[in-house]
Order: sequence, then structure tokens, then C-alpha cells
Amino acid sequence: MMRHGQPAEVRMVPIDQIDVINPRERNSRVFEEIVSNIKAIGLKKPIVVTPRATADGGERYLLVCGEGRLKAFRALGETTIPALVDIVSDEDAFIMSLTENIARRLCRPLELLAGIRDLQERGYAPRAIAEKTGLTMHYVQGILTLLRQGEERLVVAVETGQVPLRTALSIVGAGDSDEAIQAALQEAYESGKLRGRQLMDARRIVERRKALGRGAGRNMPRKVAEVTTSSLVRTYQREVARQKAMVKKAEFTQQRLLFVVGALRQLFSDENFVNLLRAEGLATLPKYLAERVWSSGSLA
Repeated sequence: MMRHGQPAEVRMVPIDQIDVINPRERNSRVFEEIVSNIKAIGLKKPIVVTPRATADGGERYLLVCGEGRLKAFRALGETTIPALVDIVSDEDAFIMSLTENIARRLCRPLELLAGIRDLQERGYAPRAIAEKTGLTMHYVQGILTLLRQGEERLVVAVETGQVPLRTALSIVGAGDSDEAIQAALQEAYESGKLRGRQLMDARRIVERRKALGRGAGRNMPRKVAEVTTSSLVRTYQREVARQKAMVKKAEFTQQRLLFVVGALRQLFSDENFVNLLRAEGLATLPKYLAERVWSSGSLA
């Protein structure tokens, strides 16, 4: 790797002199695996840093790549770490760190989207963002459109594969019209972009968007909400109320069905009424009702 005509070199760099310019959250299980691997076999690949002079004439480093490895070394009590020291500008260092996280696609969806937004805010056009991250320009333009509309909930659904980007954009274009939103989902289903469980997931996301808002319910990057006893009790009470409402609706529907079945039995016991239906070609019922009205499943 070469920057400004100077070759990069590997050094043992003091960990306490390294500043992370693009921090991201990491799954605890994945982090424990990194620590275990480094403890067992050592560091297979050095981190990448770029040096910066301090006001007092000292030297510090900006981390370009390898936050997980750096944290693992710190957790193991190490004071230095092998690092590839590269000479790059602050802008290049941030972009290199950001695009590596995006290119790996191991970061959480909100972090990925925050990265794309950061690149745009730094003045990069969609084409430049696509070139730096390896994403398609169509994808980047669509994501930026959703982000401008504040559609974090939809944009996370796109990144996790729950809703196609085109469908998400159609939902946004539909505004507050439930009919237009359902039409967008129907079009995605008919075109084969949403099938089976995926369609159900998309409908749930649309319902949550309507009930809870367009935001993802947290700032980017994601922070873990504090769980308290009172919040657990409120969540339990809401779930109990939802289940009770569902049971009540089911009982009401069952009563309606029993009423309809009873009424049909009474009507079809009238021979004149049955003859009239036969003459009009209407002496049949849907299978679901026929099996309940007649024991044989059909009109004798």
C-alpha cells in the first residue's frame, strides 16, 4: 500500500496512542471469538493506522481498519499491537474505515445506513459512494431517498432483505394511502419479489411503520434500550391486552359463523326454497360452509 509516495510499514504501536475514528458496535459472541482466536494463535493480520502529530510534538494514530482486533488486544491486557502504518489524510482515513465496514457487510443495518449517510454528508455523490463501497448506484440512490424521507424503519427492512428496495420506494410514494401501500405490496407479490413468509414480514413492517412511525425507534448507530422492571410489566400488560382482544374477536367471529350455519340449515330445510335455488343454479355452497350445513357435505 502506498500513500503520497511513502511505503506503509508494520510497527508495534502503543494501544493507548490509537484513536478510533469510526467506532461501531460489535456482537458480544463475535467479539469473544476474536479474543479467543487471538489468544490461541496470535494476530494473523495487523491493524491499519495512520499517524498524527500532537500539539506537544508527540505522535498519535487514527485507526483505519481493525477495531475488533484492537479491542481484543486491549481485553487481553496487551499494551502494543502490530499495525500497518500508512500515511493518509483525515478524510481518506475516515472513508477507508467506513467503506471497509460497508464492504464486509458484517455491520448492523443501521450502521451500514449511517455510513452511507455520512458519505453523503461529506459531499460524495451517489456514484462516488457506489464506487467506494461496491454497492450499485441504484441501491445507493434508493437508500438515500429513503433516508431523506426519514424512513429508517423501511431502510433497515431493505438492508435485511425483508422488503425489496423498489417496493419500499413505492410505499413511500404512496404517502398515507393504505390502498396505495397495499397495491405496492400486491405488485411485489405478483412480480415474485415478495413470497410466502416474506410477504407476511413486509405487511408487519408496514403495520409497525403506521403504528410506531417511520423512524427505527432509535438513533444511528443503534443503542441498546435500558430494560427496567416497570418497562417489562408494561410490555407484559400490552401483550395480555392484545391477546385478550384477539380472543374476543375470534369468539365474535365464531358466534357469527354459528348464526350463519344455523340460518342456512333452516333455509335449506324448506323444500320450496331449495327447488327455487336449483332452478336458478344456486343450490351450492362453499365447501367450508357446506360441510357444516349438511352432514354429507352436499345438498341431497
